[in-house]
Amino acid sequence: MIEALQRAWEIPELRRRIRFLMLMFLIYAFGAFIPIPGIDLRNAANGFAGNGAASNVFNLINIFTGGSLRRGSVFAMGITPYINASILFQMLTVAFPSLDALQKEGEAGRKQIARYTRWTTIGLSILQAFGVIVLFKSFGINIGLFSPASFLAVTAMVAGSMFLLWLGEQVTEKGVGNGVSLVIFAGILLNLPQQVSNMVQEIESGTASWFNLLLLLALFYVTVLGVVYLVQGTRRIPVQHNKRVIGMRQIQAGGGAYLPIKVNTAGVMPIIFAISLLLLPATLASSLKALLSHNTTGFLGFFYHFADWLTPIANKLSPGASWIAAVLYALLTIFFTYFYTAIVLNVEDMAENLKKYGSYIPGIRPGKPTFEYLDGVVSRITLAGAVFLAVIALLPYLVPIITHFYSFSLIGGTSLLIVVGVAIETLQAIEAQLLLRNYEGFIKSSAK
Repeated sequence: MIEALQRAWEIPELRRRIRFLMLMFLIYAFGAFIPIPGIDLRNAANGFAGNGAASNVFNLINIFTGGSLRRGSVFAMGITPYINASILFQMLTVAFPSLDALQKEGEAGRKQIARYTRWTTIGLSILQAFGVIVLFKSFGINIGLFSPASFLAVTAMVAGSMFLLWLGEQVTEKGVGNGVSLVIFAGILLNLPQQVSNMVQEIESGTASWFNLLLLLALFYVTVLGVVYLVQGTRRIPVQHNKRVIGMRQIQAGGGAYLPIKVNTAGVMPIIFAISLLLLPATLASSLKALLSHNTTGFLGFFYHFADWLTPIANKLSPGASWIAAVLYALLTIFFTYFYTAIVLNVEDMAENLKKYGSYIPGIRPGKPTFEYLDGVVSRITLAGAVFLAVIALLPYLVPIITHFYSFSLIGGTSLLIVVGVAIETLQAIEAQLLLRNYEGFIKSSAK
């Protein structure tokens, strides 16, 4: 990795791209400390650190924003509205053949879907910004939902979210790697210095010891290794191609081809879906109580008392509350791994494309037998990936019990999966650029 970075730095164009990426990170770090106008979060600091339903929802969102939500920054929503819009259109593409046909039209179709996604991002940003206002109200922030201060705060958060989308697109075009992924990556790592500072305080206060720190580092190292194997792991299925006739010659196409199927096709989405479903009652309860705090009688009072009844149930559904909730969280992660893999990976299309282009798996007949074989392979390797994802999802709740460090969140869960995945993806992009430069150099030297 270090050697690849050194070789990349020696190439002027790649060095310029890496510098641009670092500049965008600095801009992100600066913007993450610009406060939302009209909102003062100093009175809500104790509520943020609580263990209630609203705190669980708050901490989940705060992870993806690099602490911007806790600081009350204009980047409080991060780039999650765009991620939600992208997931929405990914699912709609499966449900609506017209969108699927548009996506298959090539670059023009993808640009059209990207345009739809951006407009949807604006709408989701507005809804999510009002959701953030409601979340702040649940922590005692005195701000009217439809007051001028609220509209000013919503405008600032929507502008911050759309600026991050623009920033990610600039990184994709002028930097290295996927810009949107790198924005999430930067947000997670931006909170790391604060977590390290909290760990030092825990050692000084006697809550944890130096032995606990060594144990935490060992667990972190093993977990990172496991995540690397999960992200990189693929099952390579050998594929043979029929002979083709070109002119008067008969050519054997591609002797050693493979069909790679990733162990973790679903990525981090199953964990996000599972924790979001578990925290849905908490979100509903905290939102109703914040909105109806002055309407405890009559028709609206019914919903307030319903939220009051739902709150203890929502607290028990947190994966860290009991072993039953933890098992439910793991089972939901496994279920959503299969669900999202079925959406992303169309095995029927894979088998049909192999047959269409004259390719086949040795020992397996084209058509339905190929589909059944591929479906069995995908089911088996998805089970392995789903079980490992479930373990990774539970680590943020198990590690603090083992190590007595309660402030370090970058071990397990969505954070580690995103950080390791984006780091590997970015390094692969740098290596691809290096390989491209080597080929260019060879062509130019041959031309001379």
